[in-house]
Amino acid sequence: MRNCYRLKLLLLAFTFLAPVLSVAAQNLPSTIEVQGSAEVKVVPDEVFILFGVETSHPALKVAKSQNDERVRNLLALTKELKIDPRYVQTDFINIEPWEHDLGNQRVRTEYRVRKNIAVTLRDVAKFEELLSRALEGGINNVHGIQFRTTELRKYRDQAREMALQAAEEKATLLASKLRRQVGPAVRISEYSGGWYSPYSWWGQSYGSNAMAQNSSQAGGASSSDGTMALGQITVTANVSVSFSLQ
Repeated sequence: MRNCYRLKLLLLAFTFLAPVLSVAAQNLPSTIEVQGSAEVKVVPDEVFILFGVETSHPALKVAKSQNDERVRNLLALTKELKIDPRYVQTDFINIEPWEHDLGNQRVRTEYRVRKNIAVTLRDVAKFEELLSRALEGGINNVHGIQFRTTELRKYRDQAREMALQAAEEKATLLASKLRRQVGPAVRISEYSGGWYSPYSWWGQSYGSNAMAQNSSQAGGASSSDGTMALGQITVTANVSVSFSLQ
């Protein structure tokens, strides 16, 4: 009897809730969610280079003196090329002893001295000369090179606008196939974006979404008279947008 009573109560509750659930379902907004991505090709106008100097010698004083001389050569070169001192920075010196194997169970303790110099070159036309002459002057490591744009914010905003337009065009196309119309956007989010250069050691590559609508724009090309072509860097934006359906 108790089980029958409980069953009747559940049936009665469902009878009252069913119309409410039906009305709630009808009031749920009808939306379509799409992704849009865009990329803008830009000729770089700035180069960041991280040089490294490494010397070693059994005498610590000699190893450091050799390292200092090579660093001075690079700093003198940056002055000769009229690179603003604000864009030239040296880090702390690193010194460590190491054992050099001479064979026949003989070892020699030497001191390894390292120092890095970061140079931001605002005149990219001087890049090839700076790199070549730096190596000639004793620089024996190039830890990384970045080709960048000083107007990254401008091109990021441009890519965002293009990504939003691509998302709206995709939503309009999909909705029209189902005889619906796209209404105002109800949610917008940016899920990735940045810049990438195939010529940079530290560029970040962002994958594309297979469901995304894509847009691309080139910003021109550039080349030099030497052996280095600047190419282009890619500024990207990716958005996800939910539109109401009418």
